[in-house]
Amino acid sequence: MFSLNDNPFAVLTAVVAPAVLTNASSVLCLGTSNRIARVVDRTRVVAAEIASLQPGNPEYQIWVNQLERLQVRSQLLFKALRILYASLGCFAAAALISVIGSAMAFYRQDFGFRACAVVGLATGTFGVAGLVWGCVSMVRETRLALQNITEEAELARSRYRLGREGRK
Repeated sequence: MFSLNDNPFAVLTAVVAPAVLTNASSVLCLGTSNRIARVVDRTRVVAAEIASLQPGNPEYQIWVNQLERLQVRSQLLFKALRILYASLGCFAAAALISVIGSAMAFYRQDFGFRACAVVGLATGTFGVAGLVWGCVSMVRETRLALQNITEEAELARSRYRLGREGRK
């Protein structure tokens, strides 16, 4: 077994990696929360637009489709946020477990050190897997957002064309 005297940066290295990943997860959680707020705001705007239209209006179904995508987006974002928070907890736990494992190594507690190493590695692995899965959910949500933007841009262009034709 190695000694902390052999590598004075061993404890620092074991703690820094989970700490950096904790910070990354925190930033992703903040960004995801902001995206949820934007979806809520956009849902209110789209709902108001639907309320102002008659169901037979050609634009009505476009807005209904957008509202349905907003609902899916919100579900994806909430799922991603839950996963990212779990990852955040895993990384914080991995950092603590690393410190405890380092103390075990310092006091030559081989079994405790090995147990901490296994648990810390498993906890960090779950955290990284959650981070990746949360990001995949965010990519799926972004695709839906781009569909809504594209559809709304086309709707704006068609309104503009109708407005220009009406003035001629």
